[in-house]
Amino acid sequence: MELEELLAIAKNEPFERFELRLNDFLRYKSEFKNLSADNKKIVLNLIKKHLSDIHNGIGISDYVIRQETYKLYENRLKLNLTENDLADIKEILNLFKK
Repeated sequence: MELEELLAIAKNEPFERFELRLNDFLRYKSEFKNLSADNKKIVLNLIKKHLSDIHNGIGISDYVIRQETYKLYENRLKLNLTENDLADIKEILNLFKK
């Protein structure tokens, strides 16, 4: 699945279908294979939090991405996130940036 298909699903389909497609996308993209199931849940929760902006075609702003990644960085020990995980999560969020 390509990124354009994933974005179209995010804009037009219910979150449950988007969640399935995003899991497939993360599983088969080689650069995101190192994310654990917990990390994928973090990504899904972040995207779900900003899904209305994605649906409206606004996307996730750079400011919001910086805020969210900063919160994750502050809680990285509690969430058991490595520097690579944080970079991957930020990269995934940037895919939804307008």
